[in-house]
Amino acid sequence: MHHVYVVECSDGTYYTGYTTDVERRVAEHDAGEGAKYTRGRTPVELVHTESFESKSAAMSREYEIKQLSRTEKEALF
Repeated sequence: MHHVYVVECSDGTYYTGYTTDVERRVAEHDAGEGAKYTRGRTPVELVHTESFESKSAAMSREYEIKQLSRTEKEALF
């Protein structure tokens, strides 16, 4: 399965990403090994996930979520 996830960073901002293993990816973010954006904003908290059969569907959804405003993202989860 392919997953899109949203984490809330310690500064209250949101980061959206793609992975095949949500637990591992969130742990990487918390350890400072995730995306450059989250490295100085740990710890992170998982607030939303969506699962897809194909990588392309997940990547498309990741892009859609990244285009949402903060208010729209909060309404999603």
